[in-house]
Amino acid sequence: MKKADVLKQYTTPIGAPAFVQGPHRFRRREYLNITYRTDREALEKLVPEPLEIDQPLVRFEVMKMPDTTGYGAYVECGHAAVVRMDQEQGEFLLGMYLDNLPAIAAGRELSAFPKKLGSAKLFVDSDTLVGTLDYGTLRVATATMGYKHKPLDLEKAKQEVGVPTFMLKILPGYSGRPRICELVRTQITNVTVKGAWIGPARLQFFEHALAPFADLPVREIISASHILTDLTLAPATIVYDYLAEQNDQPGEAK
Repeated sequence: MKKADVLKQYTTPIGAPAFVQGPHRFRRREYLNITYRTDREALEKLVPEPLEIDQPLVRFEVMKMPDTTGYGAYVECGHAAVVRMDQEQGEFLLGMYLDNLPAIAAGRELSAFPKKLGSAKLFVDSDTLVGTLDYGTLRVATATMGYKHKPLDLEKAKQEVGVPTFMLKILPGYSGRPRICELVRTQITNVTVKGAWIGPARLQFFEHALAPFADLPVREIISASHILTDLTLAPATIVYDYLAEQNDQPGEAK
């Protein structure tokens, strides 16, 4: 392979890439969202500067994706802190768990989604919408919501889905020190909400060393929603470079 051809590649293995290039369109994506109040001190340990916390709120989400360009079908679970960057309200992604390798690899390589291997499910049990997450063979989260109790305004649902999202992009160099250390921002686009509902909800976490949802305990359920939508993921952009700030310090090598 010529050097010029190497530069045309976007990921490895050569000839059998871990994922295909986007844009990636999600059709019939189904959300179970539960926003809850947690302990401020615990949340402050996980949210990096320059992001700020106005209220110690966290969103637990389970997303069922039956038709995704390039990725196929899978279910994903996420944990996100409600934050502010200057005057913009958004969310900081704490962790995402799924069992789809292309989505894991692309999420980490192309942007900065903190994706790990896990097994999530979203299903209807009688009159209840249920979301679960297993890490290995152990249950780490169970969420329940009354099924389609009250309609949610579609514009409010669109705003909820399209909230700005912040993530940490950290890639080590060969010395072990970060070669890239950035705060990045992305936002879902081209959103079409096909249905949205609210209802009573409960959320339970189980202690686990490698899926530490329970480190942010549920103190009060603030809201719960069930949303059906089509959408597209936008590319991530850099909003803060931690290494640039480090290199600006007196005595540091430029």
